[in-house]
Amino acid sequence: MEIQHTDDGKKGQFMAVEGDAEAGLMTYVWAGEDKFIIEHTVGNPEFKGVGMKLLEKAVAFAREKNIKIIPLCPFAKKMFEKKEEIRDVLA
Repeated sequence: MEIQHTDDGKKGQFMAVEGDAEAGLMTYVWAGEDKFIIEHTVGNPEFKGVGMKLLEKAVAFAREKNIKIIPLCPFAKKMFEKKEEIRDVLA
């Protein structure tokens, strides 16, 4: 599975692709220069665990850029509550 990342400076997305199929999508908007808000996560039910793979990519991006994440999406919010090891990027 490949995770593609696009960002236009105002908003962006992480898209999971497997062959020709879209496995999942996580969208975000920037909140200033040092934070972004995860707005929405959707996963194709045929691809188990895709939401977590998208979140891992978002966390890796935040760590690489030394920025923080505000999880408004219910899925992302729940994962931040559950997984202590990713809270270093929580705003």
